[in-house]
Amino acid sequence: MKLSVIVPVYNSAAFISETFQELVDYLEKLGEEYELFFVDDGSRDNTGSILEELAVRHPQVFLIRNGTNRGKGYSVRAGMKRAQGNFSVFTDADLAYPPTEIGKIVQTLREGADLAIATRVAPASRFIMSPEFFGYIYTRHLGSRLFNWLVRKVLGLSIYDTQAGLKGFNQKAKEIIFNRQTLEGFTFDVELIYIAKKFGMAVREVPVVFRYFSEPTTVSFLMQSLACIKDLFSIRAKNRKRSYQ
Repeated sequence: MKLSVIVPVYNSAAFISETFQELVDYLEKLGEEYELFFVDDGSRDNTGSILEELAVRHPQVFLIRNGTNRGKGYSVRAGMKRAQGNFSVFTDADLAYPPTEIGKIVQTLREGADLAIATRVAPASRFIMSPEFFGYIYTRHLGSRLFNWLVRKVLGLSIYDTQAGLKGFNQKAKEIIFNRQTLEGFTFDVELIYIAKKFGMAVREVPVVFRYFSEPTTVSFLMQSLACIKDLFSIRAKNRKRSYQ
């Protein structure tokens, strides 16, 4: 079995070396053939040059550079288009989901899922965070519940956590989904799940450990939320136009 891991990155110079080493160490311990793609989404710091130096010493690691900042969805798709693994997984650059959680996703795919998605709201999921973030995480949880309620109402998807940044695909699902993906921003996750459901794929939610490091500004959170809501109606409109056939 070959495993492909895709990591979209943007202005991550402060921690990308640690991320690189953690992922390589974990993937080496698995004892499986693997390939690791970092997709630099037009970083304005030296993220790309750091990754370029590190990748030279590891033949299984590849760097993809977007000429400009295109969005997380664009970056994930760019990595998936290059991936050759039996299973392909994408995860966040800050490793909010520890590398060990990749193994949970892969195991779920081995058990027959076409698409395996991390869920932070399952009873078995665990959060690791500083007490200073307790207030914000409560607000974020409420916002997430509202957004997922809208996802159910607008698109009919019964998924508890569409936006978790750890998802895995078998080869068939990867080809079908990423050949039809159109959204390049944060709501691309919803579109991936929507396409999977439309094609009758087996979608499984996986409890995970989630490490919470920071919080966005209020303005950033509100802007992202409004853009995501707009995208939900865009997905519905595209489906009515048969764009996902």
